[in-house]
Amino acid sequence: MTRIKEIISHLESFAPSSYQESYDNSQLITGNMNDTISGILISLDATESVVDEAIRNGDNLIITHHPIIFAGLKSLTGKNYVERTVIKAIKNDIAIYAIHTNLDNVAHGVNKKICDKLGLINTRILAPKKQTLSKLTTFAPIDNIDKVKEALFSSGAGSIGNYSECSFDMEGTGQFRPNESANPTIGTSNLTEHVREIRIEVIFPEYLEQKIIHNLKEAHSYEEMAYYISPLKNMNQEVGSGMIGELKSAMEPDAFLYYLKNSMNLNCLKHTALVKDTVKKIAICGGAGSFLTNHAIGQEADVFISSDFKYHDFFDADDKLIIADIGHYESEVFTKELLHEILSEKFHTFALNLSKTVTNPISYL
Repeated sequence: MTRIKEIISHLESFAPSSYQESYDNSQLITGNMNDTISGILISLDATESVVDEAIRNGDNLIITHHPIIFAGLKSLTGKNYVERTVIKAIKNDIAIYAIHTNLDNVAHGVNKKICDKLGLINTRILAPKKQTLSKLTTFAPIDNIDKVKEALFSSGAGSIGNYSECSFDMEGTGQFRPNESANPTIGTSNLTEHVREIRIEVIFPEYLEQKIIHNLKEAHSYEEMAYYISPLKNMNQEVGSGMIGELKSAMEPDAFLYYLKNSMNLNCLKHTALVKDTVKKIAICGGAGSFLTNHAIGQEADVFISSDFKYHDFFDADDKLIIADIGHYESEVFTKELLHEILSEKFHTFALNLSKTVTNPISYL
């Protein structure tokens, strides 16, 4: 039997909840972590119609990209669609879990899915985040060094971009004096001891701190191990907003816009003046991305694809690139496929259903 908490743990190993923006509400919104899964319905949004679909399917967990609740609710009387959706889910014992900006902000998340739809290569985060990394410094006797490093690396420490098992080692002499209550691995109570040790330094994502320290203590041979953690201001190239990549071959801008429409299954799109003779470098951001226009310009993108641009936002293109607004729903609807891929890799004992309900609130003539 698979429980809801196992699903959430797997999803958050892919997109840690600590990577969500401060305004977001990515979490289990209704339901009990310990409930057993009968079936999962994956949707971009949670609406009453989506809950109805889950009821028909016999699914007791809805996984969405957009949270049904952003701000706190002061009542549940059914006066709007948010309250009605939550009430219906609770009455029918259906849990709702949202994985929103944390899935946007990881390098293999929502924006990478759009890049894959467009066949982009050489992709990277458009605006990497600062202050999501820390450095661990610890010390171990030489004969314990391999076990300590294995514990650190297996816990997620020491990965930098395309490189893993990265560390800096320096040999020195450690000194300590156990008291009469100590049970030292090396040395004798009330006698000063000198031991050849290795100083180990590794970088790690800060959300892994508790796991890394626990595993380090389990692997370390000392009764009392020494370590310290330093927060870093480094850019984390694996976490941030938007993505940028390249087409395999340059295209004329009008041909690219038709290619974009076909690739993303668009009814229409809005764009600024076609100021480029050819386009190759493409910046993207699923959802509302106008805040990244200057980043796209700074990275010398030819086209910036996103949604929810206001009238004056289009002026920010400033004839330096082409803005293509493809619609919020359209830019993120393929997130359903991404979530299905993540879950189907591990879970096979219950139904994983992609919602057939179109939750786009916008229609086109």
